[in-house]
Amino acid sequence: MIQAKPKLTKQAPWTSWDGWLSSAPGQYVLNWEQAQFDHIVSDIFGYHALQIGLPQLQGLKENRMPLQMILRAPHDRPMDHQAETWHTISGIPEELPFASQSVDLVLLPHVLEFAEDPHAVLREVNRILMPEGRVVISGFNPASLWGLRQYCSHLIGQPYLPREGKFIDLLRIKDWLKLLDFSVDRGRFGCYRLPLRSASGMTKMAFLEKAGDRWWPVLGSVFMVSAIKRVSTLTLVGRVEVSTPKKSPQLSTATNLSTHPTNTQLEKTE
Repeated sequence: MIQAKPKLTKQAPWTSWDGWLSSAPGQYVLNWEQAQFDHIVSDIFGYHALQIGLPQLQGLKENRMPLQMILRAPHDRPMDHQAETWHTISGIPEELPFASQSVDLVLLPHVLEFAEDPHAVLREVNRILMPEGRVVISGFNPASLWGLRQYCSHLIGQPYLPREGKFIDLLRIKDWLKLLDFSVDRGRFGCYRLPLRSASGMTKMAFLEKAGDRWWPVLGSVFMVSAIKRVSTLTLVGRVEVSTPKKSPQLSTATNLSTHPTNTQLEKTE
């Protein structure tokens, strides 16, 4: 009896965020973002710094704030190389367990695109940030070759990026920040290599990094933006003198005896 050969099924696409980060393009993105976070946070000062999610990335490694924290969701994997100064806190980004205006720096590495309500996350970040505090956001750029590859995957059924992500355009994120009175002070794009899966193929495309920065910077597969929380305050310019209106002269009464003669006076004159 001839047995039918089992059909060879293709390997399941990267539907897991953790699984994708361990792949060749995932490590490529992590290395680029690690360098960008190290550069941005090195000159930000304060007392309390917070990273939300993505424990595979040490975004606060080059920051010098005395208290550094990371918020881990229940589904996040344990940290492999956690710094001794970091404090791990459990929670969800939509309901941050911090008091209002208590944190100086917040990092959001790929948090908005995997959050159930990204608006709620930004509102919570705005609530806990101190005035003039800073938020740094990273995410995938849908207007890139990787974004185009992901869009075509809906037709062929093989996504290149994690299927769970809802990738948000940078212009939309800037609009959300503006509505919350944030001012964007810096930002950049990166990761210009082609959407390949093998490590050797990603290495061969290394020459596209410098070319992309020079010729097509807005087409980078990943973006990073930094914004400062602005709080409008009233400023006293000096003493304000209030002038009181002048009172109008009072009218004399009509029953003044000295000006109106009585009946007896009229009879004497006659």
